[in-house]
Amino acid sequence: MTRAFVFPGQGAQTIGMGKDLAEAYPAAKAVFEEVDDALGESLSALIWTGDIADLTLTANAQPALMATSLAAMRALEAEGFGIHDADFVAGHSLGEYSALAAAGALSIADTARLLRIRGQAMQSAVPVGVGAMAALLGLDFATASEVAAEAASDANGGEVCQAANDNDPAQVVVSGHKAAVERAVELAKARGAKRAVMLPVSAPFHCALMQPAADAMAEALARVTVNTPAVPVVANVRAEAVTDPETIRALLVEQVTGSVRWRESVLWMVGHGVTEFWEIGAGKALSGMIKRIDRGAELRAIGTPADIVALMG
Repeated sequence: MTRAFVFPGQGAQTIGMGKDLAEAYPAAKAVFEEVDDALGESLSALIWTGDIADLTLTANAQPALMATSLAAMRALEAEGFGIHDADFVAGHSLGEYSALAAAGALSIADTARLLRIRGQAMQSAVPVGVGAMAALLGLDFATASEVAAEAASDANGGEVCQAANDNDPAQVVVSGHKAAVERAVELAKARGAKRAVMLPVSAPFHCALMQPAADAMAEALARVTVNTPAVPVVANVRAEAVTDPETIRALLVEQVTGSVRWRESVLWMVGHGVTEFWEIGAGKALSGMIKRIDRGAELRAIGTPADIVALMG
């Protein structure tokens, strides 16, 4: 059986995530301690007992979700499952950093610091209220891309509107200037979308408006060591596996303004024999997407000690 480990992105965060892993597995607890040390603050306290509004801030959510995913990986390793039990790893947006850390391409400390910078840079790239994102449900990627392009071209000032996340066959997220995204919602409904809704996000991720954040990440990534991953990483912007460290570095910069090609990434893995996907970390959002992409896929979500017991049983 060919298996992939996949790592969730922003939106999966909950207060208390990973706490039971840290209590059950010393190696999982050590991950949270390493992230706290790298950031010079107790992010773990915020994750476990803080306020959800604070945890949801992009600069906190990104390293927090990575820490939870890596804690789950360490718990799996303690029970005899390791990175070599996967043929590929992949992650959704920030989850790609978790995948790279799990595969040893980045250290946990560097990953935590990179995600803190990434979160802050993405948040500050566009003034609050200028950008927006919307989910278009029931349109395929090609149609959603046409809708985004039409919404952008309708603007007098050359506004941005791009297909940002190709999540599954019936869910595409568009991103850009608020007025253009609002136009895209109306255009999508006219094109037959089942639903088209504005998303409660703090910035327009994965579009050209994120260029200042891409520049910040290029600078930050130039300062860290990127190793060859232990297993190939399926990159968001390529929707295919990569192993070369310098390619990985470049694609992480490109990822900030580029589309998350999740549907294509899953199809690429399926095309290369993957039949089983383990979602490592908080929530089950990716499992739902994968099931809509490939109904025959076998899915496991591993984010708690109970999940690991079930795996072993």
